[in-house]
Amino acid sequence: MRIRSLLALALFAAPPWALADVGNEDRAAMVKTIRDYARLDTQMVGPGGIPDTVLDAMGKTKRHLFVPERVRAFAYADRPLRIGHGQTISQPFIVALMTHLAGVEPGDTVLEIGTGSGYQAAILARLVKQVCTIEIVEPLGQEAAERLKELGYDNVRVRVGDGYKGWPECGPFDAIVVTAALGHVPPPLLEQLKVGGKLVMPVGPPGATQRMTVVKKTSAEETQTRHHGLVRFVPFTRKKE
Repeated sequence: MRIRSLLALALFAAPPWALADVGNEDRAAMVKTIRDYARLDTQMVGPGGIPDTVLDAMGKTKRHLFVPERVRAFAYADRPLRIGHGQTISQPFIVALMTHLAGVEPGDTVLEIGTGSGYQAAILARLVKQVCTIEIVEPLGQEAAERLKELGYDNVRVRVGDGYKGWPECGPFDAIVVTAALGHVPPPLLEQLKVGGKLVMPVGPPGATQRMTVVKKTSAEETQTRHHGLVRFVPFTRKKE
């Protein structure tokens, strides 16, 4: 059966790993699952699969430290997990996919909208020069900032606020990753994207199925858009005026 990479489809029962067993072997199994999914869904991922650099970052990052203790036994299952405040941490395959589609390089500066627990930022931090990440839910943003600092991710800057307007002072950006769904790409984010850079986000109605979308900025006025399958993300939250 062809695997469709909807977040909603990642809700199969996870193996009942004990917390004491969470470690290198579990991350290796997670990476194998990601690799297998990528081979089955070349339309979504592309013919080259997910690069080893991305898979290596996934294998070295301790996802169990980015989820609440009550769900740590499921930290390396390929499924989203609730992190409180109505938010979730994306399934590992989706994190790897978005990182891959962003096409990041070691010298890049990357903007992330939707810090959550900080896991996606931690993956990006292993691959680029600097990550600037924005979280609108203040407790999540503060916790993520503390967690990332404690874990030694010194190249990550965290801001609490409305990500729709981006972070001009931290840019311009080589890539932008948006981890929440909106019906359109925010124009301020495209303005802060460098020519040649890519923006990756789920575009579509919140609460329904969206399309994983990659927008490449080909000039100051022009972009190219590609779609990479169906996903389901939490809504993009705006600050109330």
